[in-house]
Amino acid sequence: MTNLTSGPANKEKTVTAVNGWLMLLVNLALLAGASTLCFRAVYHAAALNQELSVPRLVTGLLLDVLAVVFLCGYFTLQPNEARVLILFGAYRGTVRTSGFHWTNPFNTKKRISLRSRNLNGEKLKVNDKRGNPIEIAAVIVWRVQDTAQAMFDVESYDNYVRIQSESAVRHLASAYAYDHGEENEITLRSGVDEVSAALQQELQNRLDKAGVVVEEARLTHLAYAPEIAQAMLRRQQAEAVIAARQKIVHGAVSMVDMALRDLAAKAVVQLDEERKAAMVSNLLVVLCGESEVHPVVNTGTLYT
Repeated sequence: MTNLTSGPANKEKTVTAVNGWLMLLVNLALLAGASTLCFRAVYHAAALNQELSVPRLVTGLLLDVLAVVFLCGYFTLQPNEARVLILFGAYRGTVRTSGFHWTNPFNTKKRISLRSRNLNGEKLKVNDKRGNPIEIAAVIVWRVQDTAQAMFDVESYDNYVRIQSESAVRHLASAYAYDHGEENEITLRSGVDEVSAALQQELQNRLDKAGVVVEEARLTHLAYAPEIAQAMLRRQQAEAVIAARQKIVHGAVSMVDMALRDLAAKAVVQLDEERKAAMVSNLLVVLCGESEVHPVVNTGTLYT
């Protein structure tokens, strides 16, 4: 059975290119010298009736060819750009210094941007930890850190980042519940910072192979899937009503208890257990009822 493993990761090697302005002067000097040699060889042979100096002419032509070849070695770099130099299939290094440069004309110069980029992911339909279908999307801020890995360890680092980001978001959604987690459980809705940190860490682990660093990862869209959205909305509304009712009842009971204690402490009126029960019932109706209460004047007694 054959064990298939990937090769060793490439590591960036920073190199310094020759100053382009200096080489431009050398190139101009070569062109001038080559033109002078060719002109003098032809001029002496035609005007002075001398024998054509073949070595001088050949040297001039060779210098012309060399000067033209040298013209292919110039390149420029803007800030936060790099050029990967490849000579006949071999990685020679990466130039990161901005400016006008010259290198071996036979080097292939691959440009790579080192600037931060945004990946605005599409909405994905996945199942959360509890199996509920949800829609989720994220935005990723990333940049190339190791140009050798980005160029040689993956086929296309842009496509690699996009696919791995989608895979990481899917895995993240399946690891957390949408909401209503157990006690102290982090959910996608309640633990925004924790979920973002987990997403960034997972993305970094996946994208290390491509020489990419993840600067930020945030969820931009989170919702239940349309087929269960209405049912979940009704559940949320019911839970909100229950929570509100609990607070109302808790407050009403506290107010009734305070009223009874104040009446007893200040000896405003002496109430037996039956009158206390009636008073508690009336106060709870007033405090917990949703509609306006219309008082009824009792002219009799509770005992008749």
